[in-house]
Amino acid sequence: MPQPHQALGDGPSTNLGCLEGTAAGYLAYHAVQSSIARLEKAGFTNVKERDNWSSTLKPGGKYYMTRNGSTIVAFAIGHQWKPGNPIAMVGAHTDSPTLRLKPVSRKSGAGFLQIGVETYGGGIWHSWFDRDLSIAGRVLVRDARSGNFVQRLIKVDRPIVRIPTLAIHLDRSSSFDPNKETELFPICGMVAAELNRTGAKPEDDGSKRDEGGDKAETDGGDFQPLKAMTERHHPRVLEIIAEHAEAAVEDVVDFELVLYDVQKSCLGGLNEEFIFSPRLDNLNMTYCSVMGLVASVNSTSLDNETSIRLITCFDHEEIGSTSAQGANSDLLPSVVRRLSVVAGGRHGDSASDKSWEHVASDPDVDLSTAFEQTTAASFLVSADMAHSVHPNYVHKYEPSHQPEMNKGTVVKINANQRYATNSPGLVLLQETARRAGVPLQLFVVRNDSPCGSTIGPMLSAKMGVRTLDLGNPQLSMHSIRETGGTYDVEHAIKLFEAFLSHYSELEPKILID
Repeated sequence: MPQPHQALGDGPSTNLGCLEGTAAGYLAYHAVQSSIARLEKAGFTNVKERDNWSSTLKPGGKYYMTRNGSTIVAFAIGHQWKPGNPIAMVGAHTDSPTLRLKPVSRKSGAGFLQIGVETYGGGIWHSWFDRDLSIAGRVLVRDARSGNFVQRLIKVDRPIVRIPTLAIHLDRSSSFDPNKETELFPICGMVAAELNRTGAKPEDDGSKRDEGGDKAETDGGDFQPLKAMTERHHPRVLEIIAEHAEAAVEDVVDFELVLYDVQKSCLGGLNEEFIFSPRLDNLNMTYCSVMGLVASVNSTSLDNETSIRLITCFDHEEIGSTSAQGANSDLLPSVVRRLSVVAGGRHGDSASDKSWEHVASDPDVDLSTAFEQTTAASFLVSADMAHSVHPNYVHKYEPSHQPEMNKGTVVKINANQRYATNSPGLVLLQETARRAGVPLQLFVVRNDSPCGSTIGPMLSAKMGVRTLDLGNPQLSMHSIRETGGTYDVEHAIKLFEAFLSHYSELEPKILID
């Protein structure tokens, strides 16, 4: 078994890359920016979804695109690609359960300044109590020079928020099930301290304006559709946000901010066999898919490649994926449709490019069915974290399907199609894992237990693409701090690298129409 640092790549720097990859994704926007940095370092070029790709994409080219700054698609085009050929795809998601600041977050009670938050996803909310929390996310600011509204990503590095538990002396209940509206309620300061800072009078502490006031605000006589940001949020909170966004308070127009635990990700266990980190679900798989794609183009030449290697990391999986940037949107079908006809003529001038001569002269290319041919020949690996067996709750697992941490990526199977895995897909993955030299595990949920789901079934149904669900095993899924296996990071990266590199070779051998 490799040493712990080797399990994350070729040395401590790669090890830190994984930990930063999971820790840096405070919100989907940060996860995408972190992915972009890794892709650009590997030579991937940005393309805009709104632009014409036909004259831009080249054989052997490496590209990425984003939507809403929270979903990313990256792909590498084989030199021998032609319309209708397969696309090998790995899909993950960038979001995790969290607490998001409400549009009117300014609250106070019993002398405390508080922040109103909204639950996002199905978090284990009691795990958020008594943690050192801060804020991070996307801020929209008005650019003073251009007058345009621009996005700035921020992360406040110091703890400024906390959700305190009630002392045991005041509540002897054996269970802890806090009310999400009235008890999952963070404090961020004291009214008295804020009054001392500003020199305001007690009646100006904002407690009577917690719901945002009762009149429309004006600025220089201009009508403002919404109440001023300083009425909706604590002024000191806005000052901190503006400082980190490198903007004036009055230029902060809106934001999407969440709470996060300031404790950093780290290796743990007696032999550093664990990763202790927030948001392993699903930034572990986001990181592994990005690094798997990068590794595939670094280790295997695209010269003889007939397929496209693609990874996509969606937002909003934790709340059902029904958004413009979710897996249940038109994003992946539209990208695949555009790629399926690239260099096919009649859709641009790329077919006249000498680099596409092998396409222009191919009599078998039929653009009218290229999309359907591509989806029929393609394959999607849906990558979302899986459950490791828990030593204290072994009875919760089906006895023959108890995945262990650091024993390999877990293939998830469900007869009721909560997961999309079937036998041909499993055979394909086995052959892929054989080439990668990495182990696999199987997971089936108990018949008397509910079963989660992933982006796999919805994309399989939407696109008619063969799909398999898998993920690295972890404990404490949806907690504020989760536990994963150090060695499984390397297992997944190698598995994705082999899948993307060898799919065009393996696919014809496992063809079942």
